[in-house]
Order: sequence, then C-alpha cells, then structure tokens
Amino acid sequence: MTKYQGGCLCGAVRYRAEAEPINERVCHCRICQKAIGAAFNARLLFRIDDVSVEGPVATVNSSPDLERGFCAVCGTTIFSRRDSRGILGITCGSLDDPSVFKPDMHFWTASMQPWVKLDDGLPQYEGAPPA
Repeated sequence: MTKYQGGCLCGAVRYRAEAEPINERVCHCRICQKAIGAAFNARLLFRIDDVSVEGPVATVNSSPDLERGFCAVCGTTIFSRRDSRGILGITCGSLDDPSVFKPDMHFWTASMQPWVKLDDGLPQYEGAPPA
C-alpha cells in the first residue's frame, strides 16, 4: 500500500511515494508564499527517486536551483524540486490525506505573516534551518 499519494485539484496529475520523507517542514519565506499563494508552504521532503509523478506537469524556476511543478491543466502546485541535492518537496495540501503530514519545524519565520500564530511547540528558525 502506498504510504503517500496525492494529486492536483482536477485529477490530471497524480503522485505516490513508498518511502518515508526525509523531513516534514513548514517554510514561511516570501518565495514560497508567492509560489504557493498562501501564508506558508507545508511540505514533505523526499529523495527525487522515491516519488513518481504522472500527468501533465508544467514547471517554473522560482530561483536558479529550485524548480516548482504544477498541474498544466488546473494550476495546482504539486512540488518543488532541487536537482543539485536530489530532493523533491511535495505540498501537504495536495496529499489525498493531508492529516499524514507531521511537521517537525518552521523556518524562514522572519518572513512569517504577522497574523500567523505558532503554538505547536515546534522549533522555529528565522532563516534557513540548520544543516
């Protein structure tokens, strides 16, 4: 049974991952806010080879080393991919069951929207998380 699976709003793009994520984090940076169209990007990070994606995916680079993938039909943001590190971040909201998302930290909180209140007890980093 596939542990993590999901897709876009219209169903044209589907993905699945059998492996456990490397981490599950919430990014509050302005680039993620713009790319996701929300106050933060809650995402599960996997090795690229651990995720299979099918369907009409379009991509755009939001920075020189980060490619964002979205459904070419409905526009749902599905992933961010960093080939130089071999990683792919799946958006929590695109999961069939988003309740499986268990975040372990918040980062780039210096860009966090002032109305977001964090009371989950998770570690918070004003910038990039520690290596």
